[in-house]
Amino acid sequence: MESSTRILILGLDRAGRILQFDRNAAAVLSADPDGLLGAGLDEVIAGAREPLLEALKAGRERTAMLAVETPEGAVLDAVVTVHPMSGGAPGLAALAVIKVPVPLADRFVDPAVIRRALLDDGLPRVGSTLDLELLARGLMDVLVPHFCNSGALLLLESHLDEDEPPAGPGGPPLRRMAIGFDDGDAAWDAAFPTGETIAYPSGTPYAQCVETGEAVFASFDEESAHAAADWRRPPVGDLLKGASMLLLPITSPAGVLGFFICSRNTAHRPFDPYDVEIGLAFAARASTFVENARRYSRERATALTLQRSLLPTGLSAPSPVEVHHRYLPGSRMIEVGGDWYESIALPGARVALVVGDVAGHGVKAAVTMGRLRTAIHTLAGLELPPAEALERLDSLMRTLGEREPHFATCAYVVYDAVNGRCEVASAGHLPPLLVPPGGASTYLDVPPAPPLGVGDGPIVSREFTVEDGTLLFLYTDGLVENRARDIDDGLAGLRRILGPGAAARPLDELCQDALDGVYDDQHRDDIAILVARLARIPEDRHASWELPADPAAVRRARGLVRDRLIRWGLGELADSTVLLASELVTNAIRHTTGRLVLRLVREGGLVCEVFDRSDGRPRVRHHGEPAGEHTGEHTGEADSGEPDDPADDMADTGRGLHVVGRLASRWGVRRTPGGKAVWCEQELP
Repeated sequence: MESSTRILILGLDRAGRILQFDRNAAAVLSADPDGLLGAGLDEVIAGAREPLLEALKAGRERTAMLAVETPEGAVLDAVVTVHPMSGGAPGLAALAVIKVPVPLADRFVDPAVIRRALLDDGLPRVGSTLDLELLARGLMDVLVPHFCNSGALLLLESHLDEDEPPAGPGGPPLRRMAIGFDDGDAAWDAAFPTGETIAYPSGTPYAQCVETGEAVFASFDEESAHAAADWRRPPVGDLLKGASMLLLPITSPAGVLGFFICSRNTAHRPFDPYDVEIGLAFAARASTFVENARRYSRERATALTLQRSLLPTGLSAPSPVEVHHRYLPGSRMIEVGGDWYESIALPGARVALVVGDVAGHGVKAAVTMGRLRTAIHTLAGLELPPAEALERLDSLMRTLGEREPHFATCAYVVYDAVNGRCEVASAGHLPPLLVPPGGASTYLDVPPAPPLGVGDGPIVSREFTVEDGTLLFLYTDGLVENRARDIDDGLAGLRRILGPGAAARPLDELCQDALDGVYDDQHRDDIAILVARLARIPEDRHASWELPADPAAVRRARGLVRDRLIRWGLGELADSTVLLASELVTNAIRHTTGRLVLRLVREGGLVCEVFDRSDGRPRVRHHGEPAGEHTGEHTGEADSGEPDDPADDMADTGRGLHVVGRLASRWGVRRTPGGKAVWCEQELP
């Protein structure tokens, strides 16, 4: 009612008799204008005397919602406000201000009413959104019914899609963003579907509006009806028969973006120059909103495309570990965020599970997320422990923050599918949720640390063993926190969803249940979920032996490896694997004390690992480099302790690890709580 109202004013005495009235009151309340003078207020508006008496008694205005019956028999809902008066005309005690809706037949008669409905009441209400589709619908809700009976908003495809090809001979293509109509006829939607792309040939009023950027009058006559038949849309001729049309351009610094099509049927007056003035004022303001929403939509699409290209296209893990992920972009009201996830298979039947969240939104957050993903892949390849990997990421974030402040949160978990051990570290991230089979879910008590790029606090990891079938649920804050829900309530709700029995359910169902209810949130942040069902590899696919740090252990290691490979049916890899194990065990014996552990793992490939108590990292010594001058580092020397061993020749040159590099598809070193592990991997036949 606020945007299409007519204001009536009555001057009253203390008895409620009408002493004065304006033209609108005379037109709406009485068939005979002179009949209002001296009439009682209750005779004109039933129930209006009570607020009059209350206002006079209290000396303050009173408002009531009442029904007003017009001389034609129509009943209008009216807002009646009575203002006490003093010092006015003799006998004048109060003014009654009555607001009634404008009848549909008269809504296009008064330019002041139209201007107010379009420019003062409607636009501020819809102009706050940056969603182009919502904005288009909102603008049509303002135009129809306050300016026209039906209408549409069309925008050039070239301004919506950068990849749109140039205009063809039929004219530049336009996309119909929204339509509006006030008669409830479903034929409008069928004849003018939203989202349709259409081209108007040169010489038509539509092409003229695009070419000149000026308002264009048009009418839908018989010739136009024949054109509608040529379009194979017969309903168009009936819907727009005899209609008066006005095209209003939508412009920006980039040029003409499109236009509004406004039409009035034969029951209302046609458009005139006064309407053009009001319509152009509306289109000028609407153009600003459309341009802002268009730019936002394109920037958001760019950021979303960039982010999706930076997210992983596939997740890797040992065969007994089942991993599932879900990523949900933020709502259209929120810019693209920097949430990300990773599942990276590591040598020796291990897997790194990572979830992170870059603060902020937009292209910068997506780019920072891509940098962190690249860094985490590199650090995972170096097989650093989770805490040390996060410390390196923190250093990277500090470097990035020297030019522009950045920070992020991250949870990093490494699971060993041989022994069932988990090591987890977190930097300002929400705690992972652990769901054991048949037990209650619990949030992991991870030692707290500040977000990456923020504080100087230490990052500490926690180790624990999990039973097979346990779920590990990693997530970002968008899943458990929003404007209407506290984060503690969200965490409690997530724990209920992943309650007893959840460990046996399909991972896809769990992710869907966790996301239930977030799709309707118009201010939803982006969400990343990574859930893994952890399980050890079968015992017959790995073997380990403890060996003394004695040269004689090399011969025993060879025999153990050969026997195991024959049992596994991998006899063709026996010779190469025996030589590799010999090199690794020999290096460990020469550079450490105490007992060693030799382990074979058949998972994805054949991995041979040697664990010792030294923290020195072996490296390949190149030609001409003297041996024994690198404190804390192995030089790759090999000595089997047996004079006929081929490795004796390598001992003289210090290039034993060259053999490993030649025979294995890859090799590396990782730190362990008790020292280090040197490993090499061969492809299975």
